[in-house]
Amino acid sequence: MTEPAESYDFIIVGAGSAGCVLANRLTESGRCRVLLLEAGPKNSHPWLHIPLGYGKLFTDKRYNWCYETEPQPECHNRNVIAPRGKVLGGSSSINGLIYIRGQAEDFNHWRQLGNTGWGFDDVLPYFLKSEGNERRADAYHSGEGPLGVSNPRDAHPLANAFVEAAVQCGYPRNDDFNGATQEGAGFYQTTTRGGVRSSTAAAYLKPARNRPNLNILSEALATRVLFDGKRATGVEYLVGGEKHAAYAGREVIVSTGAFNSPQLLQLSGLGPSELLRSHGIPVIANMPGVGDQLNDHYFIRVILRCHRPLSLNDAVRNWFLGANAVFQYAAFRRGYFSIAALSAGCFLRAHPSSETPDMQCSLALYSAEKIGSNLHPYSGVTGVCTLLRPESRGHVRIKSADPRQAPAIHPNYLAARKDRETLVEGVKAIRRIIAAPAMATHIAEEMEPGPACASDDAILDYIRHRGSTVYHPVSTCRMGQDANAVVDERLRVRGFTGLRVIDASIMPMVVSGNTNAATIMIGEKGADMVLEDAKTAQNAAALSPAT
Repeated sequence: MTEPAESYDFIIVGAGSAGCVLANRLTESGRCRVLLLEAGPKNSHPWLHIPLGYGKLFTDKRYNWCYETEPQPECHNRNVIAPRGKVLGGSSSINGLIYIRGQAEDFNHWRQLGNTGWGFDDVLPYFLKSEGNERRADAYHSGEGPLGVSNPRDAHPLANAFVEAAVQCGYPRNDDFNGATQEGAGFYQTTTRGGVRSSTAAAYLKPARNRPNLNILSEALATRVLFDGKRATGVEYLVGGEKHAAYAGREVIVSTGAFNSPQLLQLSGLGPSELLRSHGIPVIANMPGVGDQLNDHYFIRVILRCHRPLSLNDAVRNWFLGANAVFQYAAFRRGYFSIAALSAGCFLRAHPSSETPDMQCSLALYSAEKIGSNLHPYSGVTGVCTLLRPESRGHVRIKSADPRQAPAIHPNYLAARKDRETLVEGVKAIRRIIAAPAMATHIAEEMEPGPACASDDAILDYIRHRGSTVYHPVSTCRMGQDANAVVDERLRVRGFTGLRVIDASIMPMVVSGNTNAATIMIGEKGADMVLEDAKTAQNAAALSPAT
């Protein structure tokens, strides 16, 4: 790794799920000099590599921004936790490791909105390019990509029971949620390789980190993008409280995620003009779409007590079981330490009007009072209902001109009536699965919300009180052709040159499933666009007559 230089071809702000992909791909040829800025530290802590580590990192401010939303009106004015990765690899270093691409219809809808080149047939090659799947290669999978994607290393009896119970309820068995169809019940693949987390820092950045044309600066907080008129020329950033600037001869690429990308653009003078003026920020462009249309998955938990010791709760409480779990992982990279946040799931249609799955029902092999708290003192598991295509929209707004202050995050959860209706039906669906013979033999009782919570109104009230986010925020720098879209189909910020946003914030709407795989795909496709446009510009310059 070289010392920071003043000028580069490209500056990438954010070493997260997309940023690490970009850093690797833009430096592969050796012809481009790249600076990668990351606000968080290096990914050296062991818990960042052990799959079960997500539980330890959930509230760790060293590696997690630990944001909270503004009070949510439809959630009894609760502040909802909103964790985001602050470390090399970003949220791919702290997430629940589930590998789900989304439905083909999601991407086809993006294309229908005018985003040429973003249909499923267009993006599938980039999923394949990223994927090093232990499944055999076929039309939907590749084993050659840098990102480790694996089947569960151990078939837990409760995960098997959940899948069997879903089939007993009439849902089809699905052995590949990322294959021809998403609908049905099966086991999740995870972003792991050999029982170790495959974050984008491990999969993409580690192989590239010693390239002489890549400079990685961790613990460097970007404060604003620098402009010459409508051209982005560089980035101002803080290291240890000291202000620095770096310059980009070709492009500045913002890749800091659905909360921080709009925050950085607003701090740089791109955003709603009234908001910027209220904080004393000179307006470079009035762009109401920056930070608008926040879209996120909302979920609700059903807490279950098992008849006998079967869950992760037991391994934490019992010294023998705990010691065995440590041994299994240390010796074989197996056991509880190798599991992801969710083990098995079922994609189903909960709302009567849905033509494709709108609900993701899953099983977690543990239970707790709340996400990130200590596990329950009994043998417990959790049924999880996730709303796949929320209609509710919110926003992200800066609270001050200080880049160190967290933005105001307002997802506006449950504002849309259909969201509320679908979640109520989702709770009923997972209760049916849990009551099916295969699961019922293992479950002693429903602890939360409990059998007394039976009517639609009671279920909805529970959803308002206890629901949370699955940490899949998108759409705050939305791709599109309308006046409020922030980037075009080539991820260029509209009205500017030398500036792109390449991360989950560009999604026109959230995909139907976990977002990490789609964000990595966006990084792969975005990198190709950057290199293609750079080559086109270089060729055009070579053909221009000398002045």
